[in-house]
Amino acid sequence: MKLTGRSRERVARALSALAEPSIAVITPEDFWMPQGLDMPEEAKLGQHEPFLTSETRESLTQWWLEVPRNANTPNWDIASTCRVSGRKGLLLIEAKAHSNELSSLGKSSPRSRNGWKNHEKVATAISEANDALNRIAPGWSLSRDSHYQLSNRFAWAWKLTSLKVPVVLVYLGFLDANEMDDQGQPFASPSAWENCIRAHAHGVVPDSVCGNMLDIAGTPFWPLIRTA
Repeated sequence: MKLTGRSRERVARALSALAEPSIAVITPEDFWMPQGLDMPEEAKLGQHEPFLTSETRESLTQWWLEVPRNANTPNWDIASTCRVSGRKGLLLIEAKAHSNELSSLGKSSPRSRNGWKNHEKVATAISEANDALNRIAPGWSLSRDSHYQLSNRFAWAWKLTSLKVPVVLVYLGFLDANEMDDQGQPFASPSAWENCIRAHAHGVVPDSVCGNMLDIAGTPFWPLIRTA
């Protein structure tokens, strides 16, 4: 990804700007994935050590999976360590270039016995996140069976903050990706992207939460909509 393929100083400045107004700070000493087109691997927070302590990674994996062996956890388009009000946190970015990258589908059905066990565990994890978030700001409807991509992002952000890791979750729209117009409608302006993601999330994520901090038992969670 070009955004993370520049000098460390430029990447840190760009990521910090995307995290506004959360006051998250990313410096050249922070760790992020991917690291440009030469190192395109995306982050899996339960597996990649620099992002979280071993205890937190284990808690995440046990929360999400019944049978971790050979199972998948969500990939993040961009993930970076950061500081939020002086506390170690994470900047998590879900990036889209055109409208058809937003899916309202549920999680696909598994093909193995262990896959079904994990399928049920994922439903339980998302339901737990949904219940907890509704106690803070009513109007959530996260689900394994609809808008799974959106639901798992917010569920993971909630779980991280419940484990005392501050999170800035950015839904990032790349503007004028006209080379992809055969795949979906590119976003021509910041308002076009914001209108699109808000329409997609309507009825799943409360309209009022994006751009505002949610306090998860004393740990901040910032859902943001940004463009690049």
